[in-house]
Amino acid sequence: MSASSLPSASASPRQEPIMSGNLAVLPSAETAEQDLLAGLLASPQSKACASALLQHFPSIGHVVTAEAVQLRAFGLTGHDIAAFRLVREIACRMARAEVCRRPVLTNWQALIAYLQTAMAYEQVEQFRILFLDRKNSLIADEVQQRGTVNHAPVYPREVIKRALILNASALIVVHNHPSGDPKPSRDDIAMTRELKAASNVLEIELHDHVVIGHGAHASFRSLGLL
Repeated sequence: MSASSLPSASASPRQEPIMSGNLAVLPSAETAEQDLLAGLLASPQSKACASALLQHFPSIGHVVTAEAVQLRAFGLTGHDIAAFRLVREIACRMARAEVCRRPVLTNWQALIAYLQTAMAYEQVEQFRILFLDRKNSLIADEVQQRGTVNHAPVYPREVIKRALILNASALIVVHNHPSGDPKPSRDDIAMTRELKAASNVLEIELHDHVVIGHGAHASFRSLGLL
């Protein structure tokens, strides 16, 4: 190669555009959601497919967390669905790592960011428990129940039993509202009172019950419900 054919050292680097099925791209904050999705799809019609997905689902978060059968209806392959799952899992692990850096009660914003990432776009309710030690550091993060679009069964006895097995000193319980509205229901309030009474008997502190919606959350502690 001659010197004249070498790239100029003064030439500014050019960011490559997102290409269909090309995962090794460098999107920026200005990249459209349609292009982000298209960059994960292997189909030659990736842009049209991404557009159809965003028109059907309320948001890109709903697309990435959609059930496989729903995505296949738009022509997505197993590879495409796996790519979506990888993106979501990486995002969840990054957010969870921030939660583990400090005691949970002094790291509340990181906790809410993690819970939003993990739960906000679930299509059914799930009941999650964060088990804490005496210093309020995270011992375990477990989804105990999955339910329907508006209900997840919760059994206070099972919650306390699991806390004892893990030697947890405190709990934060969380569930999502697939509707997107985090306002606690009457059933949510009644269940929390039962759980609080059960935890008090064994001197396990119930720090909070958090309800996750779409970009919003409700804290029982902040609302004076706990």
